Amino acid sequence: MKRYMNLLSLVCLTALMIRAPALSAAERDPSDKRPNFVVILCDDLGYGDLGCYGHPHIRTPNLDRLASQGVRLTDCYSAAPVCSPSRAGLLTGRTPSRVGIYDWIPANHVMHLAPEEKTIATLLRDAGYDTCHVGKWHLNGMFNSPEQPQPGDHGFRYWFSTQNNAAPSHENVRNFVRNGKRVGPTKGYSCQVVADEAIGWLREKRDREAPFFLFVCFHEPHEQIASPPELVETYPEATKRGEALYYANVTNMDLAVGRLMTALDEENLTDDTLVLFTSDNGPETLGRYENAWRSHGSPGPYRGMKLHLYEGGVRVPGIMCFPGHIEPGRESSEVVSSLDILPTFCELAGIEPPHDRVLDGTSFTPLFDEKPVERRVPLFWHYFRSIGEPKAALRDGSWVVLGHWDGPELAPGSGVHAGDMEIINSAKLVGFELYNLVDDPAETRDLTTEEPERLKELSGRLVEMYQQVLSEGRRWNVPLPTP
Repeated sequence: MKRYMNLLSLVCLTALMIRAPALSAAERDPSDKRPNFVVILCDDLGYGDLGCYGHPHIRTPNLDRLASQGVRLTDCYSAAPVCSPSRAGLLTGRTPSRVGIYDWIPANHVMHLAPEEKTIATLLRDAGYDTCHVGKWHLNGMFNSPEQPQPGDHGFRYWFSTQNNAAPSHENVRNFVRNGKRVGPTKGYSCQVVADEAIGWLREKRDREAPFFLFVCFHEPHEQIASPPELVETYPEATKRGEALYYANVTNMDLAVGRLMTALDEENLTDDTLVLFTSDNGPETLGRYENAWRSHGSPGPYRGMKLHLYEGGVRVPGIMCFPGHIEPGRESSEVVSSLDILPTFCELAGIEPPHDRVLDGTSFTPLFDEKPVERRVPLFWHYFRSIGEPKAALRDGSWVVLGHWDGPELAPGSGVHAGDMEIINSAKLVGFELYNLVDDPAETRDLTTEEPERLKELSGRLVEMYQQVLSEGRRWNVPLPTP
């Protein structure tokens, strides 16, 4: 395979890793009052896993408090029902299959977020923001290698990241890389280590003369789960194998969020910062694979879980706090997606989003004033290895249509293998399901027979979107496995 960078590019990358001011002192406007942005992304956290989303046992006082200080979103969506595609959509504002990220990315895989994709970090950095990524990256297979773009190539001036999950578990992680240099074993639990790094950056390493974008990507509560014993002991009511470990894992993550919010307060940043908390997809299914015995996450009232295209796979918690812009203690049923982060942040930062490519997200700033979010492109999902028949879905208003394909039923969540690109690009949608999410949020009553005209309209839009997205998506040359 051709190398991603020649020697000159590698030198440029090394230079970018060395932290420099976003703008020179002469170029900087001292009256710059653009907001800061903090996005906190959990891994496999279910819609129903927080106290403020109705979990009967898991204690999340810090996130409950954050919701009381801002808005709790009831109709918040991830860009995909699985990790790498979801992260690609969040950073680019583009449906993941459009940017060629079709499934989770194993180590050393050829799939990656291509260098020509423009992320919100790159756009903000180029507009004078300081930028930082801490935690799970999972947007390339060849991590910390010049073969593929790294977090620094996608706009993050400072990064403390892992390729995929915390290894060997959330406790005493050994696979962090800081700005291209391996860190080695770290003491403690992953969410607290990530919070430590984020807080240290806020207090000591960021450019204090510039606004910032901080992207905090917790590994929790993805397997393999490890939780502090003192927190596990606080859940005596959790009697199933692994249940208390899961509950304590979410609570430990909540404690890390609380520490981060305290740091923003102590640095006098809270009033100038939009904080968005969400998850990359729905919760893992208990026992789906050998090490998933601690996966006790809840999709709340919704059908399906991680890897499904039903609501439980893509509807996730969403909490936003933005003092002076969002009235505290609100609940909003406006449909919001992680695809909307790029256009929203561009609007708030006063910069132009890319006009040379399709953006699938839209700005959600109207909901700050309790106005409807107008969506030019309906929300669309595609996942070729989903659990269940639907491989594509589209939500328009209160309606969702899901499309079955004529391709083979592939092992769910097993990545992109040799031959998959041919399947992805040749399979057609041949059957549909239709639900009204207002009347039937659990998707129990398929209305394809009762609503033939609506089905015709929405299935036609779904097919059109499906074909258009896949025609743009990058085709990877995935090699056959070595014998």
